[in-house]
Amino acid sequence: MSSSRSPTHTRTRSGTQLSEEYIQNSFHSYLKSSLTQAKVERLLDADLLSSAEGDLMITGPALCLYFAALRSTTNPPSVPLPRHNKTSDPTELSSENCPPPFTPFLRVWAQTVPSIQALTPEYQHDLARIICDLEPVASPLNPNIHGIAADLRAVAIEISQRRSFQDRYAADLQAALDSGNEPSSPRAKKASFVPPPSYEMSPPSSADIHDLASQSSSHLSPYTPSAGSGWPSRSPSPSILTPDSPAIEFIRETLYAALGDVLETQSSLRGMLRLDPSRAYFAAVAYAILDVATTSLTPEGAIVGVLGTPLTLDDCPPHLRRFMLELAAIGRQAAEIQEADDARAMKYASQGKGIPTPRMERVQQMLVEGIGCSTQHRGEEEGRRSVEGKAVAFANRINGLSLALTHLKAFKDRQDQVFKVLAGIGSSW
Repeated sequence: MSSSRSPTHTRTRSGTQLSEEYIQNSFHSYLKSSLTQAKVERLLDADLLSSAEGDLMITGPALCLYFAALRSTTNPPSVPLPRHNKTSDPTELSSENCPPPFTPFLRVWAQTVPSIQALTPEYQHDLARIICDLEPVASPLNPNIHGIAADLRAVAIEISQRRSFQDRYAADLQAALDSGNEPSSPRAKKASFVPPPSYEMSPPSSADIHDLASQSSSHLSPYTPSAGSGWPSRSPSPSILTPDSPAIEFIRETLYAALGDVLETQSSLRGMLRLDPSRAYFAAVAYAILDVATTSLTPEGAIVGVLGTPLTLDDCPPHLRRFMLELAAIGRQAAEIQEADDARAMKYASQGKGIPTPRMERVQQMLVEGIGCSTQHRGEEEGRRSVEGKAVAFANRINGLSLALTHLKAFKDRQDQVFKVLAGIGSSW
């Protein structure tokens, strides 16, 4: 498919900013049609659409961005928006009229449009399959589509963290489920997606603070084998957990205990708590996953957490093992990235060149600031786009696990309490 495009729509006059509500309504209109089209093309089936799988929160918005890229006909790329009414002029979302909260999303999306439109139809279909976590079918494999999919999924992750999206996503899924079926038919399925508790900036109770503070990061020391037992020695600390607590509660409290360190070291997260509490919560949990994966995992993949004893894969019930395996895989990949960063730094230093920003540092920045920050560092030098793409993919992996975990009932049951504590912390800085 040719990548050349010519404007076919009327641009909104420069300087006339569109409202956030209009953009949100337009996005959800397109999201419903994108999910429906994916269902027709058998990229997504009814069982998945009706499930509450965490990854579905990423797949849906990423598909919407993909189909929008195929529809774009302007240069630079813009998004044709639904008309207010039949008599209104066509409008596009562009850099000239985009509301500031959506500018980073639009910038990253626009950078993917030429690459998507330049793909042949079979590779465009493969891109859609990868977005839906399906294997590509075209041969030979196009090596570029994984990077494009990573960028689209990164934007989708940030969209999925917005409260306005969470409140409306169940209706989007239901619209796709109802397409082609009578809602009253016996075979009709219902979307089971339920948004997480809202993050109200109400002051936390003293009991809330004590409960979470008792498991603060001071009681979650990094894994360092001690003499004798081979396990780290920790001072006994109060905890809501007991040795017989379910594995998911152990994982949950271990991650929540790491939030203290995250908030102490990441000043931008503290500021985000006041401006965008829901986004700050998801970013903090994602950063805590990276922290636990790199400091509290044994070489065998066990978690040493708030009780100072290891939780092994065998201790987990079958439905939780994939989360443990993914956490361990994140830890291994983080170690590989750190080794590659060190080797790259030594190579550049030996050649008298300036040392580029380490990939791990870029991952950490994206977890906190989002995918928009990644566009500021592309094109700095030959080969950096490949490194940047790998950083985006790794940040997506961490964010994907964060979304999947926080969507579990055990996490939802504690989120409201944790939200209150974080709100209190945010108001104190």
